[in-house]
Amino acid sequence: MTHALNLVWNPSEGLDLGFFMIRYYSLMFVVAFGLGWYIMKHIFEREGESIDKLDSLFIWTVLATLIGARLGHVFFYDWEYYRNHIVEIALPIRENVNGNLLGFIKGWEFTGFTGLASHGAAISIVIAMYFYSKNILKRPQLWILDRVVIPVASGAIFVRLGNFFNSEIIGKETTSSFGIRFLRDQFSPRDAVNATGITNPNEAYSAIATDPKFADLLAQVPVKHPTQLYEAFCYIFVFAILFFLYWKTEARKKSGFLFGLFLVLLFTVRIIVESVKESQGGFESDLGNILSTGQWLSIPFILIGLFFVFRAKKEA
Repeated sequence: MTHALNLVWNPSEGLDLGFFMIRYYSLMFVVAFGLGWYIMKHIFEREGESIDKLDSLFIWTVLATLIGARLGHVFFYDWEYYRNHIVEIALPIRENVNGNLLGFIKGWEFTGFTGLASHGAAISIVIAMYFYSKNILKRPQLWILDRVVIPVASGAIFVRLGNFFNSEIIGKETTSSFGIRFLRDQFSPRDAVNATGITNPNEAYSAIATDPKFADLLAQVPVKHPTQLYEAFCYIFVFAILFFLYWKTEARKKSGFLFGLFLVLLFTVRIIVESVKESQGGFESDLGNILSTGQWLSIPFILIGLFFVFRAKKEA
């Protein structure tokens, strides 16, 4: 079937400054946390909270997000591998008999932290906010959770855009009128070099994407759903709803309401988009592949969210 809009996605790795490469994935995290700090600054000012406490909140949230997301991926999606490679949980390396780590440790290669799971980040942030509210903020935990979910929702938009630049967490093949060929998902750098005979991986990818001589290679790249863009688009509305309710209504005075609504909205989006997303592994096969691992993990969050929405009471 001919696709009305059939894009070949072959982004550069990042912004090349000559002496340093800023990868788009990392840049999206910087934007997410920077925007989150800006949003919370205005919230703290409105609530009469000290900006000094905001710096602590920023550090707690960043650490909770990264550590929780990493551990979430390890335990929810790939424990069978990591149980035998414990060192790789904490270090951005992977065992490879043909590779090395930055050229001086044989048998290892530098990979970066490629596995991050949002469910793990959500659990970790809730735990971190408990200790932050108790030891630093001196307010109820639900008070900070009702407010921190607003920047978290905005951050989710940019994290998914980062996934898009990384050509990861992609969708299933599609025959619809819109789809994207994720070139770097189909061919590893080594595959691209071997297939084209071009020694520079980036040049090899560009040749596959644009040179008619390699049209047969491009034809091997299936058209798939850009599920990262689907999620990012939906998260714009999740953020807008929470932002509006906090600033324009009395919802912020109902303890737990915004936090619960965030869980319901965000993880409902996850369940819907997961239906066209490629399997990320995990325990879904043990449950008969009825739902994906991401969908199974989202159900408890939605139920918890509904609990907080319906029990929310206006503060005195």
